[in-house]
Parts: sequence; structure tokens; C-alpha cells
Amino acid sequence: MTIATAFTTLKSKRRTLTRAFAAVLAAATLLGTAACGTAQNASAEDIAEPVDGKTTKVTIGVCAGPYGDMVEEVFAPLLKEKGYEVSTKVFNDYVQPDKALASGKIDANLMQHGNYLKKFSADNNLDLISLGQTPTLGLGIYSNKYHSIDEIADGATVAIANDGSNLARSLGVLQQNKLVTIKDGVDATKASVNDITSNPKHLNIKPIDAAQLARSLDTVDVSLVPGNYSWAAGLDPKNALALEQQDDGVIEVFAIAGQNKDTHFAKTVRDLLGSDEFRQAIAASKFKDFGKPASWAE
Repeated sequence: MTIATAFTTLKSKRRTLTRAFAAVLAAATLLGTAACGTAQNASAEDIAEPVDGKTTKVTIGVCAGPYGDMVEEVFAPLLKEKGYEVSTKVFNDYVQPDKALASGKIDANLMQHGNYLKKFSADNNLDLISLGQTPTLGLGIYSNKYHSIDEIADGATVAIANDGSNLARSLGVLQQNKLVTIKDGVDATKASVNDITSNPKHLNIKPIDAAQLARSLDTVDVSLVPGNYSWAAGLDPKNALALEQQDDGVIEVFAIAGQNKDTHFAKTVRDLLGSDEFRQAIAASKFKDFGKPASWAE
């Protein structure tokens, strides 16, 4: 074989190997993309409808507080009768449960009121919806120093949640108790400290992470603690200086990804939330004194 012939043969083999490698790489990329898509889309739309006596597992996200207990003690037994085996995943803040729901890491969540769901979904471009309301422990004004609203001194430090909708909610509760006045016409889900027009006691309002509000009672004069965190900290609502006057927007909601709104699981939960059996289960539970969904008064 001449040198020229050998060189030509080597070039031919190199081209063949290059084509083979490219084909393998393309196939691997395609498989990887498909696998990634499956993982990202794995959510409640993939929950099988229970059939032939088989149960379907679902995971519900919760935060520290009463709603994890409500899922385990009320929802889980009732959903088990419908063929669903419920487990909970506990999150340490209000941010991750909705992101986990949108990405399909959990199937539903119960940890937020309606105003928060709407605002967080809009701010983060997430398609999340409410399947209905649940009994709700309201936000309370707590203090280790004072025993009534009237006792709160001029210049007292007041801690409130720093996330958008709960900050606005806290300002609303302060206004309900005539401690501040909020500018007329402000969106109830978007009010900020800058919207205070009157602060007769010159309160030092200190926004902090909601999870730290109960603990802050040792270092501030007054703290406005959402129900789930007050429950987790063992605060007794009877000892609150005041509890919020709940409106429709601050009632807790059972949330699911919008793409899953027509699933069998979603329909089952909607029906359950409006059922007499759910009301009776709540009436027989430790959640019986929580604020009730507006529809329960109809």
C-alpha cells in the first residue's frame, strides 16, 4: 500500500468514526431532553385515578403550623376513603411550596391565603389556582409586654411580616385596631409601610421574616403573627391582644397547579371542601374554632 493510499483510508475511517460519534451524541441528547421533560412535568396531572381498590399517592406541601396537622388529621382520612394516600412535605418558608408546586415536586399545597396565592403567582409568573377555602386561624397581635391594645406605648416596636401580602395584611390588622391609618384606595394585597398616613402612637414598625415573628416577641414590644406560625410556636389565640377580622382574601386555600385543574384529584378535593363530611370532620377536630370559609355561611 502506498503512503497516499494509506492516508486516504485513514481519512475515510476518521470520517466514519466522527459520524458515528455525532449520532451517539445526538441520541443521548434526545434521551436526556426527554427525561428532563418528564421530570419537570411530573405533577398532579400524572396522578392516576384510583381504580380497582388501588390507592394513589399524593404529596401536599405545608408550612409549620396547623395546616400540616389539618392535612394529616382531616384531609388524609377523608381522601383515603376516595382512594388517595396522602403524605405531607414541610417547608420552612412561604416561597418554596409554590415553586415546588409549579415544578411538579409536590401535588398540592395548603399553606397560604387567597391574597398571597394571587400575588405570589403573579409576581413569579406561576399558574397556580385555588380549589377552595379551608378553616383558617387568623393573624394575631401578640405581646409579652402588654395585655391590651390600649396599653401599647408611644414609640413601641412592632414586628410584622416582610413578605408582600402578609405585610399588607398586617397593616390592615393594625388599622382595624386604630393603631395606624392606611391611604385610601390602596390595593389590600400591596399596601406597604409607605402607605401609612397616620401613626398616632409613633410605632416603630419593623418588617421581618414571617417565620421569625413569634420568636421576636422576646426582643420587640408587639408582634403580628400569622396563624400557622403562632400555632407552631404554641401561642394561644385567646392571649392575643386582638385577632384579625377575616375577609375573604385571608382565608387559607388548597392550591394546585393550573394545568391540573381538571384532574380526578382536583375534582375530588373541590367536592370534599364543599361537603358536609368535611364540615363535620372540622367540627369534631381541634380546628373547630378557626375562622370559616365565607361559603359556609350560605
